Amino acid sequence: MTSRGHSEDFAERIFKQMQGFGEYGFPESHAASFALLVYISAWLKCHYPAAFYCGLLNSLPMGFYSPSQLIQDARRHHLLILPIAIDHSEWDHTLVHETDNPLLESRPSLRLGFRLIKGFGSAAAERVIAAREQTAWKTGEVSDPFQYFMREATLNQKELAALVSSNAFEAVSSHRYQAHWDALAVEEQRPLLDQADQHQDTPLLDTAQLPPPTETQNLSLDYTSTGLTLKRHPLAILRERAPFNQCKRAQDLFSLNSGRFVRIAGLVTGRQRPGTASGVLFMTLEDETGNTNIVIWKDLQQRFRQAILKGRLLLIKGVMERKHNVIHVIAGEVLDYSEQLPELSTKSRDFH
Repeated sequence: MTSRGHSEDFAERIFKQMQGFGEYGFPESHAASFALLVYISAWLKCHYPAAFYCGLLNSLPMGFYSPSQLIQDARRHHLLILPIAIDHSEWDHTLVHETDNPLLESRPSLRLGFRLIKGFGSAAAERVIAAREQTAWKTGEVSDPFQYFMREATLNQKELAALVSSNAFEAVSSHRYQAHWDALAVEEQRPLLDQADQHQDTPLLDTAQLPPPTETQNLSLDYTSTGLTLKRHPLAILRERAPFNQCKRAQDLFSLNSGRFVRIAGLVTGRQRPGTASGVLFMTLEDETGNTNIVIWKDLQQRFRQAILKGRLLLIKGVMERKHNVIHVIAGEVLDYSEQLPELSTKSRDFH
């Protein structure tokens, strides 16, 4: 600035003003924009919950919450979630208006999209959607939906298997295992071979010979394929047996007094150790009624290190602290019961 004719005193004052803004103005403006974002998000969630969750899910990966957590929260807010379906789903999650159903009071539902399916890409989804627009599918002339989509959507075996694993064919098959068996009978397009041979009917196994999956098997397949389930939460199933039948649920904590000893169990959905927390670790457990915040002091982390860092299903014994509607459980003991889970592909957000 001095080279442009300004005095050193003037340049110094300008610099200090810029320095002051950097120390105060930016954090203030950042906080103001964040507050506005929170207000708009809260308003949208209150008045248009389906659009709120749909937008969040379509924007993933982002933020702190997994698709499973968002879906669980949406259902706790009485939002109807419709499963992935070969004849209805798009690539993105979509809103479905059920204006003819008085029970829903014209409130839209949320249809899950193909984007949730592991190993299934957007290009394959576009081909499936295009195949649904053909006359044969619309008029119900398709006798073998697996063969139809393999041929018309040019799916390979891996893509077809991913759709079947997600239970997308539920509406056109008796159950998930039968759909898997029927899909195995379909061969990929092989242009060098006689096309007539490829379309010969293959005898399918009688449904009566193939038992449907159990509840826990369905649950495991849901998590493996999409990372979430619309069926009963794993904790709702486990709560029928010890020691989970002795544990409080997340929603039960709101009826207890602060300072009460509690047992709480849940899936680990997040672990955080902020640099400003003096080594304290914060953990989030999810059960069928909500999320519980767990506080684990530094000395306890060494005693239960393996369970804290590796456990997917934990049981916490500790003291509940409550101020208004903010609840934490101060852990005194951390027990790992992950072996009692079905083979679920659960994943937590750790140390971000």
